[in-house]
Amino acid sequence: MRPDLLALAASLSAQGERFALVTVVRREPPSSARVGDTALVTEGGDYHGWAGGGCTRETVVREAQRAMAEGEPRFLSLSPDAAAAPRPGMVALPMTCDSGGTVEIYVEPVLPVPRLFLFGASPAVRCLARIAHAMGYRVDVVHPDADAADFPDAQGVQKTFASETLPRGAHVLVATMGDDDVEVLHSVLAREPAYVGVIASRKRFDTVRGELLARGVPEAALARVAAPAGLDLGARTPEEIALSVMAQIVQERRKPDEKSEEKAAEAVDPVCGMTVAVARARHSAQVEGITYYFCCAGCRSKFLQLKENR
Repeated sequence: MRPDLLALAASLSAQGERFALVTVVRREPPSSARVGDTALVTEGGDYHGWAGGGCTRETVVREAQRAMAEGEPRFLSLSPDAAAAPRPGMVALPMTCDSGGTVEIYVEPVLPVPRLFLFGASPAVRCLARIAHAMGYRVDVVHPDADAADFPDAQGVQKTFASETLPRGAHVLVATMGDDDVEVLHSVLAREPAYVGVIASRKRFDTVRGELLARGVPEAALARVAAPAGLDLGARTPEEIALSVMAQIVQERRKPDEKSEEKAAEAVDPVCGMTVAVARARHSAQVEGITYYFCCAGCRSKFLQLKENR
C-alpha cells in the first residue's frame, strides 16, 4: 500500500473515524486496474488512491460505504457479464463502460474500537468494566471516588469529566446513585452518544427527566435514555445487572443504522447504465430542463455529443 494511504489510515484510526480499504485482487484486460492497486474510502465518500478508472470508482465508493454501515467486508466483481452466476460470497456488479474488462475488488471496512464510558464506582460498574473489556471495548470510568486499582481493565479512570472527551458513537452508563446525575446526563446527551443507560428507579429518573427538560434538553434525546438500564432479565446481583446492561448495549449496537439504510438519491447514467449517487456525482449536465448524472467525464461528453447531433 502507498505510504500516503497508510498515513491517512493511521490518522483516521487515531480520530476514531470509519473508513474502508479497497484492494484489487484480480483483473482481466482491458481494465486499467492492476492487481495490488489500493484505495481508501472515507465514511463521507472521499476516495483516495486508485482501484480502477471512473467506471469503477462510483460503484466502489457506494459498496465501501455499505461495508462500513454493515461492518462486514465485501468481495466485488465488476464485469460486462455480471449476469453470470457469481462465486459464493461475491457481489456481481455490471462493468458497463466501453473499456470493458473485469476487475475483482476486496473491500475491508475499518471500524473504530467501541467506547464505553462508565459514570460511577459501584460493584455493578466494576463488573461491567470487566465484561466490556473482555468484549473488546475501550472502557473509561469517571467518578470522584473511582480508584484505578478497582478498575484494572479500564483504559482511563478520571475524577472529573470534560464533555468534549466523549467521542461520537460512544456508549454511556450513568450509575452515580443520584450524585450529579442531572449534570452528567446534561453534558452527555449534548454529545449524542449511541447509547445512554441510567441505573436508577423509574421514579428517580422521572425527577431527573423533569429537571433536564427544564434545562432545554430535547424530548427526543430523553426518549433514547434507557432507565432503568439493562434488559429485563430479572437481574439482582451486581454481576447480573452488569450482564443485563451489556446485553442491552450489544442489542442497541447491532440494530440496523436507520440513517445508513435510508436510500440515497440515485440516478442511472444514460450512456453506460451505471448507477450513480446523486450527492457524490462529479459529472452532470442539464439538457432541456432535465439534469443527467454520469459515472465519468467520458460518458458525459458522449451524451452531450449525441444530443448535439440530433
